[in-house]
Amino acid sequence: MTSPPIIRGLADIEQIEATPLAARNLPVSTYELISRTAAAQPQAPALSFILQGAADEQAYRLDYQALLGKITQTANAFHRLGLRPGKAVSFLLPNLPQTHFTIWGGEAAGIVNAINPLLEPEHIAELIHASDSELLVTLAPFPGTDLWSKVESLRGQLPELKAVICVDMANLLPEPQRSALKAQRGPLPEGVLDFDELIAACPADRLESGRQFHSDDIASYFHTGGTTGTPKLAPHSHGNEVAMAYSMNLVTRFAPGDVTLCGLPLFHVNGVIVTGLTAFSGGAEVFLATPQGYRNSALIQNFWSIIERHKVSFFSGVPTIYAGLLQVPSEGHDLSSLKYALCGAAPMPVELIRQFEAKTGLTLIEGYGLTEGTCGTCANPPAGERRPGSIGLRMPYCDVSIKLLDEQGNYLRDARQNEIGNLCIRGATVFKGYLQAGKNAGIWVDGNWFNTGDLGRIDADGYIWLTGRSKDLIIRGGHNIDPQMIEEALHSHPDVALAAAVGKPDEKAGELPVVFVQLKPGSQASEEELLIHAAAHISERAAVPKDVWIIDAIPLTAVGKTFKPTLRFDAIRRVYQAAVAELDGAIRVEVLSDERLGQLAHIHLPHRDSQLEQAVSTRLAGFAVPIKLHTPD
Repeated sequence: MTSPPIIRGLADIEQIEATPLAARNLPVSTYELISRTAAAQPQAPALSFILQGAADEQAYRLDYQALLGKITQTANAFHRLGLRPGKAVSFLLPNLPQTHFTIWGGEAAGIVNAINPLLEPEHIAELIHASDSELLVTLAPFPGTDLWSKVESLRGQLPELKAVICVDMANLLPEPQRSALKAQRGPLPEGVLDFDELIAACPADRLESGRQFHSDDIASYFHTGGTTGTPKLAPHSHGNEVAMAYSMNLVTRFAPGDVTLCGLPLFHVNGVIVTGLTAFSGGAEVFLATPQGYRNSALIQNFWSIIERHKVSFFSGVPTIYAGLLQVPSEGHDLSSLKYALCGAAPMPVELIRQFEAKTGLTLIEGYGLTEGTCGTCANPPAGERRPGSIGLRMPYCDVSIKLLDEQGNYLRDARQNEIGNLCIRGATVFKGYLQAGKNAGIWVDGNWFNTGDLGRIDADGYIWLTGRSKDLIIRGGHNIDPQMIEEALHSHPDVALAAAVGKPDEKAGELPVVFVQLKPGSQASEEELLIHAAAHISERAAVPKDVWIIDAIPLTAVGKTFKPTLRFDAIRRVYQAAVAELDGAIRVEVLSDERLGQLAHIHLPHRDSQLEQAVSTRLAGFAVPIKLHTPD
C-alpha cells in the first residue's frame, strides 16, 4: 500500500487536489474499501478488543481476512432478515467487535442507523421510528448493563421491528465464566436472535444479495443536533464515507503496522470514521479499548500501560479526556510507539495542549468536523506548522469558506482575510441534507455551501480559527446539548417568565450548561429552588444546568428573540470573575466582542504587579476563551 503524500501547508493540499477525486480510483463503497485492504494484506491485524481495561489483558484479535468474513456474514444475515438498500437497521451497542460487524455489514446490506445507548428509552424509540428501521441490534442481558431493559420496555411501542438481534457479551468471556453466566441468566428472551449464532449460519466469502453499489447510495444515518426535540438524522452516502476516509488519511497517514486506539463511542462519527474506516483504508489495526471506551475508569487508570503493551500509535479524544489523562502518571512507560493524538469536538485550551505535550512528548493535533460533513473538515498538519488554538487547515477535497450573512441568514458576501463570519463547508464529504425535509430550511448558503452554525475566520496562510457559535448548541466535552431541553424545564416552573440556557466555560469539559432566568413580576423563587426543579424535569443528566442565574430581564433582539451572545459573554465574565477573585478581589472582568477572536475577556488589574499578572494568566490558562490584561497607566 502506497504512503499518502505529506501535508505541510496549504500548497500541499492544493497540489493533492490538482488530481480530481474522481480520478483517484477510490472504492465505490465502504464494503469495497475494506475488501481492498483485506485482499492486499489478508493476514495483517485488523481489529482487536479488550473487555475490561486491565494492563495485562489478552486482546481478542482478527486479521483483515477474518474481519471481512465477519462483515460479509453480518450483511448476509441482515439480508436474509429482509434488509435491502434504502432500508435501515438500527444498533444500540457499546464498543464491541460485533459493533463493527454491524456497521459495515449493515452498510453492505442496507443503511445502518447509529443510536446513542445513553439516551432515554423514549428518545431511542423516536430514532428507530425516524429511521424506519425494521431490524434492531442491541445487547443481551449482562451484569452492569441496562440496554436490554431499555429495549424490553420499548418493544410494545415498536411494532415495525421484524427482528431484535442480541449481541451476547458472555461470549467474550473465557470459560468457565461464560457458561456460568449463561446458566445463571438463562436463555435469551423469546423471539430474540443471537447475533453470533445468526451470522455463523451465513457464508463469509460473498454477498448473497449480489448487490452492485453506487457511490451515492445511502450508507448510514447519524443523529445530530442535541438530545431533545424531534430527531434530526444526517444521511451519509458510501461516497461521503469513502472520500472522508481517504481525505482523513492524508492527515493521519495510517499504514500497516499502526495501531489506532478507539475510546470514543461507535455511535459517533469520530469513533466510526477516524479510528475506524480511515484506519481500515490505510491497513492499520483498530484497537477497541473496552465496551465503555473512555468511560471505563480502569482504561483511564491503566492508559499508559495499555499504550505500551499494545504499541498504540494513535488515539483520538476530546478535551475532557486529555484533562483526565494529565492526572494519570505516564513516567516509566515506553510511549515511543505513539506518533500523535487528535483532539476535536470542542475547543481545546492552549495551555492544556502545552501541558499534555510536555508531559507525554506526544504531538497533539487539533481538528474540527461535524456529522453533516461525515466527520472531519480541518486539522493542523502533523508534518507542518501547528498553530495552537487554531483548527488548522482545511483537509484535501473539503472546501471551507467564511461567509457574511444578514440577520435573516441570507448570503451577503464572502469574508475578507481574518474577517469573522459563518463557517461554511462543501465537497465530497458533505451530506445532501437531513433525512427529514423539514429540517433543511436555511441550511444552505450561496448555493451548495452548508452553514455549520459556527463562526470563524481564515488567516493569510489558510489556518482557520473558530471564534464562536451562531447556533445555540452547548458542547459539554464533545456531547451536544440542546438548550431547548433546559429552557422548557425551567418554563414549566410557575414563577419563571423567561429562561435562556447557554454554556459557561469549564477547564475540563470546555463548556457546562447554565441558565439565565427572568422571574414573573412579584415572584420570589430562589436560584437553589430553580436548580432543584431543573434537575427533576430534565431527563438527560449531562444537560442539567450547573447554575441558575436570576437576572432582571433576558436580553432580546429587535424582533423579540432571546439575544444569547450577551448571555454567553455574561457567563464567561462570571466564571472568570470568580476565578480571579481568589487572587485579588479588586480585579474586574468584562467580556467583549473582538474582530479577530470573536470573544475576548478583558482583565482589569487594580495596579501594576508582575507577579499578579503572571498569577492571573496562569489561573485562566485552562479556559478556551482568550484574555487580555489591562493595568492602570
